[in-house]
Amino acid sequence: MAREYVESRDGGYWIAGTRVSLDSVVYAFLRGSAPESIALSFPVLTLEEVYGAITFYLGHQAEIDKYLREADKEFERLREQARAANALLYRKLEEARQNAPTTPH
Repeated sequence: MAREYVESRDGGYWIAGTRVSLDSVVYAFLRGSAPESIALSFPVLTLEEVYGAITFYLGHQAEIDKYLREADKEFERLREQARAANALLYRKLEEARQNAPTTPH
């Protein structure tokens, strides 16, 4: 019997039975991380689940890429909304960043 590795819930895609988003696995995969490395980054996932998530992504790539683009747009919209609603806070944070001492590497 075929196992479902990804489920759609709460407006997103998730690794079945977990709180790990498909986005997290896909972005790591697209950055070039090996499935073994991804599994180490998410201890709640088995290597089988990581491969299952990647296989799901590759099998539904157009749909998932569209979903990721839309999620990125929504994130940017919300970020700009937060900046507008908290302009003083963001200005103080930027000033603190600019005034922070730099440390040599």
